[in-house]
Amino acid sequence: MSSRLTSWPLLLVLWVLALLASLLSHPLLPVDETRYATVAWEMWLRGDFLVPYLNGEPYSHKPPLFFWLVHAGWWLFGVHEWVVRAVAPVIALLGLLATANLARLLWPADPDTVRLAPWFLFGSIFFTTFFSWVQIDLLLVLFTVLAITGLVMAARDNWRGWLLTGVAIGLGVLAKGPVILLHVLPVALLAPLWRQHPGPRIGWRWYAGVAMSVLLGASIALGWALPAAVAGGDSYREAILWGQTASRMVQSFAHAHPLWWYLPWLGVLFAPWILLPWLWSAARQARPWRDAGSSLCLVWMAGAFILLSLVSGKQLKYLLPLLPAFALLVARLASGFGEHAIRQRDWLPALALAVCGLLFMILPQTLQQAPWIAGLHPVWGGLLVLAALLLLLWRPVAATAYPLRMTLLSVFITVVVYAGVFRTAAPAYDMQAVSRMIAAAQADGRRVASVSRYHGQFGFTGRLRQPLVQLEPGHALEWAGAHPDDLLVVVTGKAPEQYPMAVFTQPYRSGYLAVLTGRSLFENPAVLP
Repeated sequence: MSSRLTSWPLLLVLWVLALLASLLSHPLLPVDETRYATVAWEMWLRGDFLVPYLNGEPYSHKPPLFFWLVHAGWWLFGVHEWVVRAVAPVIALLGLLATANLARLLWPADPDTVRLAPWFLFGSIFFTTFFSWVQIDLLLVLFTVLAITGLVMAARDNWRGWLLTGVAIGLGVLAKGPVILLHVLPVALLAPLWRQHPGPRIGWRWYAGVAMSVLLGASIALGWALPAAVAGGDSYREAILWGQTASRMVQSFAHAHPLWWYLPWLGVLFAPWILLPWLWSAARQARPWRDAGSSLCLVWMAGAFILLSLVSGKQLKYLLPLLPAFALLVARLASGFGEHAIRQRDWLPALALAVCGLLFMILPQTLQQAPWIAGLHPVWGGLLVLAALLLLLWRPVAATAYPLRMTLLSVFITVVVYAGVFRTAAPAYDMQAVSRMIAAAQADGRRVASVSRYHGQFGFTGRLRQPLVQLEPGHALEWAGAHPDDLLVVVTGKAPEQYPMAVFTQPYRSGYLAVLTGRSLFENPAVLP
């Protein structure tokens, strides 16, 4: 019975449901989603698939693989927004398949672990809500799993494993940079801690294979980086060969956090599974370090976590490649229970869900962080409280049935968040109207400047064919005086009634966005933030 309840067709249905909830609730979100779409658009428009561009300048913050995948979709289906938004979900689906395949290699005699592993991965609430976003990190998840798969194959004397690991490292670098080595090298270098099955001892041949895989990956990455460095110019060359790698690890220009910053976020990353006390009791009793596959997962998680904590720049999504290791580990633990029912009720996840629901009902009436927050309806928080009550009353089931229960919970929470929060916030993140205005102005020969830092919010949505003028701080009035009939885009916290001279206004994130002529801004400088 549990095998039918955790089948691939049912998982695919839940994948589609969570994806539709995301696609139907909000447009491309600034600044990340609109920026990545704009970079892909500018490369496509220029016919330059070697160097990414943003606002007419080489864009060194990300390698090009994700943008190439968008281009492949546009080549097949035409230039559409849905293509941009479909890339990451398809990559996530491939990641689920790759995780199941790795489970099959690690535990060939345990079909329950193979069947449950993708459910534990997809049912992780952070993965469920994140996989539908236009983000590059899911590529890193996929290639990390493939690289670890290659190491397992190599540990079983299959030379093709080294080839798979090298290719995965190379593609991982093309997706997100050398950060993939932080996830793969701990498993490769600490192989004696997990390679416990019969076979040759870990010696110089193993580490020679690791070195060859890294060299293969570097060759693949340099096959793009070297010609791109020449084509992109001196600044771009310095950025992609140094500025976006070593210097970011020491002193990040963005998202810098202290060494311990990831620790409190582990509860979010591993929810809802971390809220099941019986699972942690099982972990203590199972002593997973005695099992080769579980030992590999522990080395994978611990090694990558320590290295990522040492890096200056930190975001929760950087920990996503740890989730497959966690999913494999808890799937192995759950399979050990067989069909025996769990005795404990789900009081802890029910309590956490009830608290979130109550906060959802109360906070929108008190927070003043953004104009749209007051529009959040408390009924959505009430649904979370109701789900918490049902979860508490739901009788315990077998451990192998928990992936379905918790995945249904994660998908339900995802749908509530998208329907209750994102649909309300959508007008403050929808760039279509202002992008069309900017495109029309440029078509009429008028220049458009951005007073605040421009992140590409309008490029793809408006299909812009010219860059915006990026004004340096303090130069807006000077530019406005010299260009009275041209337009300036201003992001401000001031309400629209404070600048009636604007030709366009809308809520924007936590404030407002206004488009003004140079003349009106010059005559009313108080509009500036």
